[in-house]
Amino acid sequence: MTVRPRRVLGTRKAAVAACAVLAAAGAALAPAAPAGAVLPPVRDHLVLTVTDSGYRAHDGRFELLCHPAGGDHRRAKEACARLDEVTVWGSDPFAPVPPDSVCTSLYGGPATAHLEGMWAGRPVNADFGRATGCETARWNDLVPLLPRTRL
Repeated sequence: MTVRPRRVLGTRKAAVAACAVLAAAGAALAPAAPAGAVLPPVRDHLVLTVTDSGYRAHDGRFELLCHPAGGDHRRAKEACARLDEVTVWGSDPFAPVPPDSVCTSLYGGPATAHLEGMWAGRPVNADFGRATGCETARWNDLVPLLPRTRL
């Protein structure tokens, strides 16, 4: 007795049709903007907290808004421009130093910073320090978002 495999072509067609029906139903349930409505643009918003920078005016909590630039960050326009420069599709400009990096033991000072908010449509929650050469370079790459420091 010979057993032939069953054709599943009909089953595939049914599955594709079912997916199409479900997608259409989901689109119909999604709320739509009224005709002619202009949706508000997504605004980049970051909150920066800096300590021990060596400059009293640079320490504290600062709000940065971009596109257009605003908030109480001391150099909002320049900080937004720098962030635009370092933002590249597929990479995180706020990523920590990779753990397997070879870094110098050059101490950059006691300054620390915490950054949180939204940038380029993605949530941000990043910490910065200057304990090694790699961390100092990461900090310096984001100046003027992060302030210049002194030991």
